[in-house]
Amino acid sequence: MKAPLLIIAAGGTGGHMFPAQSLAEVMLARGWRVRLSTDARGARYVGGFPEAVEIVQVSSATFARGGVVAKAMVPFRILAGTLGAAWRMLRDRPSVVVGFGGYPSIPALGAATLLRLPRMIHEQNGVLGRVNELFAKRVDTVACGTWPTELPEGVEGVHVGNPVRSSVLERAGAGYIPPGDYPMELLVMGGSQGARILSEVVPPAIAALPMDMLKNIRVSHQARDEDGERVTEFYRENGIAADVQPFFDDVPRRMSEAQLVITRAGASTVADMSVIGRPSVLVPLAAAIRDEQTANGRGLVDAGAAVMLTEQEATPETLTEQIETILSMPQIALQMANAALSVGKPEAAEALAALVETLADQGRKT
Repeated sequence: MKAPLLIIAAGGTGGHMFPAQSLAEVMLARGWRVRLSTDARGARYVGGFPEAVEIVQVSSATFARGGVVAKAMVPFRILAGTLGAAWRMLRDRPSVVVGFGGYPSIPALGAATLLRLPRMIHEQNGVLGRVNELFAKRVDTVACGTWPTELPEGVEGVHVGNPVRSSVLERAGAGYIPPGDYPMELLVMGGSQGARILSEVVPPAIAALPMDMLKNIRVSHQARDEDGERVTEFYRENGIAADVQPFFDDVPRRMSEAQLVITRAGASTVADMSVIGRPSVLVPLAAAIRDEQTANGRGLVDAGAAVMLTEQEATPETLTEQIETILSMPQIALQMANAALSVGKPEAAEALAALVETLADQGRKT
């Protein structure tokens, strides 16, 4: 008898793919088969998925990119992807389909809706993304990573937290070394796609720190390809030891070794910091239509684990002040690290897996 099949639908960014990877790891350990449904863009983030996960690229599209012709083709590409997903589900029926958001999740969720299969969505942010908002009233369960999450009227959510990858769990609650007169690590991240504003304001903010502090600082800075050379040269000219890359595949290690994290407030990043336990300065993405990153970071700020600055407030001068304050007050930094741990949910992946199995049981009984 075949093991039950879970189809995970996700794509677009690491913010969708990382929690999807976490669930895949847990479900494989529970004896399930796992298939990931994504598109070419999402496939860039599958390197960390276990080899046992079957990767299927589907046809999907978004109205947010491309010209008039490309936009006109979007419904047809989504329809083609949905029909293809439905055909595969008829040949190998999944016990549950879970969507993590992003346009690549539409075909699998759409097919599961057509075939009336057990299905659920997981929303990482405090505000539903467009695709999850579309399916919120069409699924059996809405699992929420950030609490509270704004939901449509009549929809009830289950707070499970944001699942983190096993590589993050391995460093859960890693001992924090408060800042002092010795080498200190700063981790600068703008999410899986980098952030131009952080590449513009963080390097000069660090360079303006007092010399007795600056001489101890080592920087890991995630910058977009087009910004990398400029950021690297700035650090070099100012005598700052820095590792600048477009993407870090060892974020859990770098985060666990950091005295301070300066970052966007993406849901996965916030979850990682709360599980590992690190102080942070958050600069939410201003262009987010639903301002979900501000909602994501609110828990850390309210707990006293983070300082939040709007993009307007995040000037080099303001950042210098915040960095200097935290790094010059080791007891405050330690309190912030412990406060981050207080809001962490390292059990989130297991809680989400339990929801999947409950949904599968209900499906078998109907």
